[in-house]
Amino acid sequence: MELLKQRILQDGHATEDDVLKVDSFLNHQMDIALLNEIGKEFRRRFEGEPVTKILTIEASGIGIAAIAAQHFGNVPVVFAKKTKSRNLDGALYTAQVKSFTKGIDYEIQVSQKFIGPDDCVLVLDDFLAKGQALKGLLKIVRESGAKLAGCGIVIEKGFQDGGKLLRESGVRVESLAIVSSISGGKVTFAE
Repeated sequence: MELLKQRILQDGHATEDDVLKVDSFLNHQMDIALLNEIGKEFRRRFEGEPVTKILTIEASGIGIAAIAAQHFGNVPVVFAKKTKSRNLDGALYTAQVKSFTKGIDYEIQVSQKFIGPDDCVLVLDDFLAKGQALKGLLKIVRESGAKLAGCGIVIEKGFQDGGKLLRESGVRVESLAIVSSISGGKVTFAE
């Protein structure tokens, strides 16, 4: 997605050889017009999939998923929570996830009343690096018995192995921008 790549080059900031900050437009402050174009592109890429739910993980995926949902006929967005809450009652799907960004392990959870065997789930997230968050979300989809439409990623770090491993396992992964390297503050995209 050329618009996204240009925005990354214009407003993104590589802080280390593996960290790309896009907090001015994607995952802290959100550019709603850009998110709308991202939602349209996910709809185009998953055309023909009978998506009934969009699943993401808090917090950065929520805005992306909510805007994208409008392009899928306003399907509900379900987000996995990273912390236990008294608001979560009843049976839960859970998965252990290691955060690349924060360097911690946590248990994500989704109420079983929101995803089930009659659903076709599209998983969306802002970044794909090592694939741990996606693996956790995919475990939840499998446990629910729902059909997986695929995974939509805004920015994939192609120099890390998450996308490759997921694709090799048969998961459809559609990334809107694949970064092939981050070096000396310069971002390079895969063709």
